[in-house]
Amino acid sequence: MRRLEKRVAIVTGSAQGMGLAIAKALGAEGAQLVITDVNQAQIEKAVSELKDLGYPAVGHVMDVTNSSKVKAVMDAVKSELGSIDILVNNAGGALNTPYKLDEIEEKHWDLVVNVNLKGAFFCCQHAIPIMAEQGKGAIVNISALAAHYRASLAGVQYTAAKAGVEGLTRQLAYDWGPKGIRVTGVAPTVTMTGDRVKGLWEDKDQQERDQTLKNIPLRRLSTPAEIAAAVVFLASDEASYISGINLDVSGGRYLH
Repeated sequence: MRRLEKRVAIVTGSAQGMGLAIAKALGAEGAQLVITDVNQAQIEKAVSELKDLGYPAVGHVMDVTNSSKVKAVMDAVKSELGSIDILVNNAGGALNTPYKLDEIEEKHWDLVVNVNLKGAFFCCQHAIPIMAEQGKGAIVNISALAAHYRASLAGVQYTAAKAGVEGLTRQLAYDWGPKGIRVTGVAPTVTMTGDRVKGLWEDKDQQERDQTLKNIPLRRLSTPAEIAAAVVFLASDEASYISGINLDVSGGRYLH
């Protein structure tokens, strides 16, 4: 039997990139997928792609920074599909903001912190009561190695937001473990998930790229599928006694 058979899994920011890779991995293990993002056309494309792979999927437009809209989607999923078993808070990233300190404006800080941290908070806030009624649930927050190390392609607004996500993970795991809810995090390093990351990587000169890879014991960048595999594990019963941790998926880079 597949590890996530018939479990309802919401993945935020999942119409493309890392989120879509995570959704595919969850779908391959039998999950009923709920794709959420801010772009209706991209959601429809992602849902169609997932259905073509044989994975049951529905889509909802959801701005994670809007509490009432997040609650509306969580309630709709519970009503339509009967439960929320898995929540993956993937929406986030550096969101095309500058990484040099003197170029970061208040609007850049607010955008990154709101989507990455406040968005994860709202989604947890509105999904957890549903999970608590069920007596079980698994939340996986996408953090970053930058949260407890440093960033290579993003600024302080990103490292601060992701550090907050890890704090959120620990506290919610402590508070809601008695209700059967596990909360964990996955912390990738540089992963080629979209045009922005690819562009920033290509903008580095060869010496910088070589140095980054030298700092990774496995001597390569990660793939979205490798990050997704960690999410599937933490969401599954194989991780039934794991909660409150952030799992580095960084090729050993934190050791450097």
